[in-house]
Amino acid sequence: MSSVSPADQPIRVHSTSGDFHPEFKENVQQGARWNQLIEEFGKRFGKSPTHIARAPGRVNLIGEHIDYCLFGVLPAAVERDILIACAPSEDPFESAITAQNFDGKYSVGSIDPARRQKDGEWILPIDKTKLDWQSYIKAAYHGVLSHFFSSVDGPTPKGANFLVTGSVPLGGGLSSSAALVVASTLAFLAVNDKLAAISQGQLVELCMENETRVGVNSGGMDQGASVFSSSSSALYISFWPKLYASPVPLPQTAPPTVYVIANTLKTANKLETAKIHYNLRVVETLVAARVLARGLGVEVGPKEKVRLREVLARWIGEKGDEGSEEEQIARLKAGLEKIIPEVERILGAENGQRGLTYEEMVEASGLDKSTFDEVYLSWVEVEASHFQLYKRAKHVFTEALRVLQFRQCSLQAVQQVKETVPMPTASESAQHELGRLMNESHESCDRLFDCSSPELNQLTSLAREAGALGSRLTGAGWGGCCVSLVPEAQVAAFIEQIRKVYPPYQSLSKEELDQVIFATKPGSGAGVYDVTGGLS
Repeated sequence: MSSVSPADQPIRVHSTSGDFHPEFKENVQQGARWNQLIEEFGKRFGKSPTHIARAPGRVNLIGEHIDYCLFGVLPAAVERDILIACAPSEDPFESAITAQNFDGKYSVGSIDPARRQKDGEWILPIDKTKLDWQSYIKAAYHGVLSHFFSSVDGPTPKGANFLVTGSVPLGGGLSSSAALVVASTLAFLAVNDKLAAISQGQLVELCMENETRVGVNSGGMDQGASVFSSSSSALYISFWPKLYASPVPLPQTAPPTVYVIANTLKTANKLETAKIHYNLRVVETLVAARVLARGLGVEVGPKEKVRLREVLARWIGEKGDEGSEEEQIARLKAGLEKIIPEVERILGAENGQRGLTYEEMVEASGLDKSTFDEVYLSWVEVEASHFQLYKRAKHVFTEALRVLQFRQCSLQAVQQVKETVPMPTASESAQHELGRLMNESHESCDRLFDCSSPELNQLTSLAREAGALGSRLTGAGWGGCCVSLVPEAQVAAFIEQIRKVYPPYQSLSKEELDQVIFATKPGSGAGVYDVTGGLS
């Protein structure tokens, strides 16, 4: 591609908090929060932090459950974030970490890794059945240790003190877990002077690897959005043939719109329900890719864990990242339009609509049972009576096409305004089209991918009735948040209407309501603040 991807850029290191919050009002509010964190760190540890690692949550505007199939997604960072104040230990031979949370309801943690003497592998056990906030910090530490301190005869990692605070709702679909992993990874890199050793893209890949240690097979969207984002745009993040990100300016001319995030107040715990929800969907899409490839005559190795994007690429003869970004996207769009009818023919026929039993799925794969289990089930626990290969694949391909349509609509609207097309005409038409795509995305998530919930369906419906141009679940689903496209001038009235009609909101105080429904614009991506530079 001709332009330079954020993936190739160095990690952001700032000397003022204003670099993270360019808008004056937001900077004033956040500056006070950052100062409070620094002061509290001093009270607890008797010294000032050397760095503050920051990672924002993200809202996925469109493109749900397709990142782990290697299709592009379109998220944006939110203004809410995770902050970790940190400082290295005074003892150069101490590698233990003391992690405290600003919120007193969370316990104090001590992380003390041990290393095997034979191969230099670090041992840092994580109890996946009893997950808490410290597990994500452990996972991040393990990744940094493995990548930078694997040599038995090499340098010893520095111990450190951490103080964590966050404003991203937990279990709300705004990727608080990925934000904590990214912030923790940055903090470990900072205290060990390794920030310059990796690019933003390598940081995303490291954080993806780190999050698998807590039992979730992440596709990379959450980490990519948290790291790559800028305060002015959404992001188109592509995962094939390599990790790539490019900004997508959102149309913000008359009448301006914002995205309103609303929490259903039903917590979505991906880990606890992984075997029937998240991890099951990963397996279903993987098996669907093999069965689809067989029907298309696409060659797949017997032990290859091919993904749907790779099947499409082989079928249409894509060679890689040849040509400009727009040329690649045009090829992808044409390929998607061509393969969707084949999904109907190959996966939707006969038992496709009701799903396949385990025995039927193995037969459809063309593998013997032993090989099938080794490739698809040996590394993950799933539970289902029928596996929905057709529905999952149809959602993935149609959602991938909607992402490209959303991107194209946004870019065209911004360009039309530059070319002096009357602003209301360009903007209003684009905003309604974006809203339509969001609504279609939610319907597909609900009916084909089965990742919505009664609460999400109710809240998105109420949002549209209250004036949203479009509303859809965001994040893994099964609870958590929805995101709605709302005219900026109507935000206050929109939130008040939702408060009145959504039962879980009716008893909330003003302060509590502000935490569960709020407007946001694209925020800046992750980085590290050098405290020695001084807050401003």
